[in-house]
Amino acid sequence: MQPDKTDWKIIHMLSERHMTNTEIARKLGVSEGTIRQRLKRLQARGIVKIKALRDPNLLQNQQLALVTVNVSEPRLLDIKAQEISKLDHVLSVSILSGQYDLIIEVLVDSNQGLIRFLTEELAAVEGLLKTETFLLLRSYNKWI
Repeated sequence: MQPDKTDWKIIHMLSERHMTNTEIARKLGVSEGTIRQRLKRLQARGIVKIKALRDPNLLQNQQLALVTVNVSEPRLLDIKAQEISKLDHVLSVSILSGQYDLIIEVLVDSNQGLIRFLTEELAAVEGLLKTETFLLLRSYNKWI
């Protein structure tokens, strides 16, 4: 199912800021029930996920990091990305072009949590050649 023009307008509005269904309905000239049903359908089909986002600069006792990965065989990219995305502490995994094959965004408890993630969780994924880890010290206009 592809979102239609109205669905895209709803998605766009919610991407910019939090709005109530009534606000969206008023701006689009439809009923609140229409917005509620469309959002329910978009969520059920995995097109939209609605959740609160936090400013990572305010996290206490947590560390946000990016881990780049090279995979042993290009044909494994999608499989390994999906496998890694299911690990605890992983916020997202993306397939890249360039020097690295994958980039993983992780949120862990302290540096010890990062060591545990790298040496226990990620190390258990077979077919990875090398990793490089970057700690995010301060982020601007980033929400997790």
